[in-house]
Amino acid sequence: MSVPSKPSRPKTPRAKTQSAKPAKPRRRKAEKQAEASIPLADFAARNKARAAKIEINSELLAHAHVSKAWPFEEARKVLTRLKRIPKPTGAIIFETGYGPSGLPHIGTFGEVARTTMVRHAFRVLTEDKIPTRLICFSDDMDGLRKVPGNIPNKEMVAEHLGKPLTQIPDPFGDHPSFGHHNNARLRAFLDTFGFDYEFLSATECYTSGRFDKTLLKVLQHYDAIRDVILPTLGPERRATYSPFLPISSVTGQVLQVPIIDRDVASGTVFYKEPETRKLTQAPVTSGHCKLQWKADWAMRWAALGVDYEMAGKDLIDSVRLAGHICRILGAQQPEGFIYELFLDEQGEKISKSRGNGLTIEEWLTYASPESLGLYMYQSPRKAKRLYFDVIPRAVDEYVGHLAAYPKEEQDAKLMNPVWHIHSGVPPKAELPISFALLLNLASASNSEDKEVLWGFIRRYAPEATPQDHPLLDQLVGYAIRYFHDFVKPAKRYRLPDEHERAALVDLYARLGKLPAGALSEAIQGEVYAVGKKHDFEPLRAWFSALYEVLLGQTQGPRFGSFVELYGIPETRALIQKALK
Repeated sequence: MSVPSKPSRPKTPRAKTQSAKPAKPRRRKAEKQAEASIPLADFAARNKARAAKIEINSELLAHAHVSKAWPFEEARKVLTRLKRIPKPTGAIIFETGYGPSGLPHIGTFGEVARTTMVRHAFRVLTEDKIPTRLICFSDDMDGLRKVPGNIPNKEMVAEHLGKPLTQIPDPFGDHPSFGHHNNARLRAFLDTFGFDYEFLSATECYTSGRFDKTLLKVLQHYDAIRDVILPTLGPERRATYSPFLPISSVTGQVLQVPIIDRDVASGTVFYKEPETRKLTQAPVTSGHCKLQWKADWAMRWAALGVDYEMAGKDLIDSVRLAGHICRILGAQQPEGFIYELFLDEQGEKISKSRGNGLTIEEWLTYASPESLGLYMYQSPRKAKRLYFDVIPRAVDEYVGHLAAYPKEEQDAKLMNPVWHIHSGVPPKAELPISFALLLNLASASNSEDKEVLWGFIRRYAPEATPQDHPLLDQLVGYAIRYFHDFVKPAKRYRLPDEHERAALVDLYARLGKLPAGALSEAIQGEVYAVGKKHDFEPLRAWFSALYEVLLGQTQGPRFGSFVELYGIPETRALIQKALK
């Protein structure tokens, strides 16, 4: 089989082409999601299998202890913590938090996926002899401040503003409460990817008494905790701030009211009930109160014995304050990792409420979950754009790392992202062509038929079949969907000028003299020769002309590789059409 020489970097159409809003799909959304669910199910099954048992040998262990891959660097922090604070009878606790007032999103996936990578690295470093748990914690006792815009029965929900999410009727009508509905969505979301986790609900932890012992410590150290938070507040908020938020026995709302007095001996606080104006005594235990969120975060770390939790850059100050409170409660702040935030195509922070940026459903429509895992692995401390035009590059980079893995030494394998994405067991995959080239093949042929693209692929790699190359077959489907929704609507062909016309006539003739089966290097040589002969300055102007005139886009693949795959007769037909 002939293999094209490696391009400097296969290019897909510019951001202008790729980041345009999706055209109205001809196919139903459900049909696209059904196609995307097949590789997702495979990904989940592999994740579940790897979570059960991991294989470790002496060579792997030796390299893991010195690897500079960031999950190992993070895992070594937890290992050092374990030596400093032994946990002879308990598991090492990794935690991620979730605010269930909205639906799970791509950031939720990122935090759980990254934490899972660190957990797996820790298991390797300890030869899997120390138990670990990943807790996904839902803050479902928070009071709902505003009605989300993407739910039914908004009027019904509006009547319960201020109440804990688990005390608000489910607007969808299929769960006991709105909080239970969103928790179910979160769990289904995590299960879809096969993550190994333990789900905890704030409501259950508070009302069951699981947090009672630590809540009484918060009451005991009330003044010290207030002193940590007060300097960060404005004058008006300082006058009323209390770490405890009573749950009104009259309205059921989470109350932001001043605490008038407290009784450590009885474990209660006193406040004036807004509805009746009466002085009311409430226990701080058993779900009669909850904590303000920075104090709540610290209390949870202490109560659950959390050893590791990541946080976004926007929470740096909150991590610092919660850590101080955690120490006041007699516990050690978890080891942590501050990751950068995702940006939209304009470079602005992605926001759930604004809905800018890319959703996880959109990513999985056009690319595999493994490519999303790669995007989350790469440069977590660097702010990255998360929009449609990053997808093709992420796919090809994932495929490139996967192809390189079998040939690498053990130390390099641990630096390879696919080792962490697949928990040390990357699948075998041989791909004769790149995703970028597939995308441009769909663009040149204007085809949305997988069999048409497979016809070109079989000419280039006769032994390749959808059955023997399932990953390649998935990529063909992704390329067609991406082409249909992003590339095709933005195609803009132009006529060649006289200078370009003469060069195209020359290229048409030269391609006709090449032997059948000419390789990409020979083809690329002829393309370069035409550009130099016709005095294109700079030479890239000649390639830009080829892309704009023949493909209707501002950038394209390495032209020789493209012609080898697409076919010399077919490329000459494109030139002939442009000349006419």
